[in-house]
Amino acid sequence: MVIGVDRFRKILLVAAVAGWVALSFAPLQAQAASNAKTAKKTVTAKATPKRTVTTSKKAQPKVAQAPARKTVRVASKPQGRVKVQMAAGKTTSLHKVAVQRKPAATQAVMRAAVAPRLSEGSRLGLRSMDDPLELNSSVALVIDQETNEVLFSKNDAAVLPIASLTKLMTGLVVADAHLNMQEMITITQDDVDTYKGSSSRLAVGTTLSRGELMHLALMSSENRAAHALGRTYPGGLAEFVRLMNKKALELGMADTRYVEPTGLSSSNQSSARDLATLVSVAYQRPILRDLSTSPSYEVDLGRRTLHYNNSNGLIKNPSWDIGLQKTGYISEAGRCLVMQAKVAGRQLIMVFLDATGKVGRMQDAERVRRWVEVQTDARVMPRPQG
Repeated sequence: MVIGVDRFRKILLVAAVAGWVALSFAPLQAQAASNAKTAKKTVTAKATPKRTVTTSKKAQPKVAQAPARKTVRVASKPQGRVKVQMAAGKTTSLHKVAVQRKPAATQAVMRAAVAPRLSEGSRLGLRSMDDPLELNSSVALVIDQETNEVLFSKNDAAVLPIASLTKLMTGLVVADAHLNMQEMITITQDDVDTYKGSSSRLAVGTTLSRGELMHLALMSSENRAAHALGRTYPGGLAEFVRLMNKKALELGMADTRYVEPTGLSSSNQSSARDLATLVSVAYQRPILRDLSTSPSYEVDLGRRTLHYNNSNGLIKNPSWDIGLQKTGYISEAGRCLVMQAKVAGRQLIMVFLDATGKVGRMQDAERVRRWVEVQTDARVMPRPQG
């Protein structure tokens, strides 16, 4: 097809104009595209949740010091995050750092140190008082049972919590009531410890005879057993506690007070003098002698058998001749022990209250025994003739 010259010129003119227009509007289109892209990012940023920015340790940004102390917690992973929590700030910064993990065998668990609860004897300053035998106990009393001679005493008038020594009075009240020891008693929720939250191997629903409960209470200091003895006493628990206090008054135990039959309450209190009286009277009841000094006892529950040991380790020591004993412990009372024992041919009553350490009361008994043996040997040794 042949195009005329005039038409050809018009085509060239239109093309030139179009090219000029395109070149003129190109910057505007680029700017518009840039603005649209920026707007899109802004919208996306607003709709996207805030992200945690992590950097390497070298590029870690500086954190402005806060006026208050900061707490740093490190994750347990080898490559973890450090959480810096400002006490006075409102933001938390997370920065990725390299954390060196200790081998599993050497990892230590950090625990906050908690001051041990002071016993009543410590609070009264009794543990700071010295004695010739350097006993672990804040209170001690040793009496010749036959002559009532006081051989050794230390703070014997102090009135302190007595823990499970309470169970000796529990056993005395039950024994003097001449109740049927074959009567079956079931442990209930009422017998569960609400004072200290201590555990027991006698589950709720366990049924044992009164004699078995007496055995476990006196020999192994079983709390649920002792509580069940008081709960099932004729007249109920309140009547039983009333009789405990009545018996104490009848025996002249003016420093003694009971609020429950186990000793878990620190309100059960007495003095060494009163407890020596209680031991002397309890020793006259054969059932209390036999059950409290039994080395061990097994309870047959049908599907399983529970094995109990005496809470006093001296019972199995052949060098001791113990006629009656009872141990006790709660934090307010410390480690306690009362015993009737034959030493160097003498019937002795020993009372130790608020001893330190798990074996402190046993060590005190050993020291007293050796001391009495030495004193007795020196007294009967014939004088030289001159």
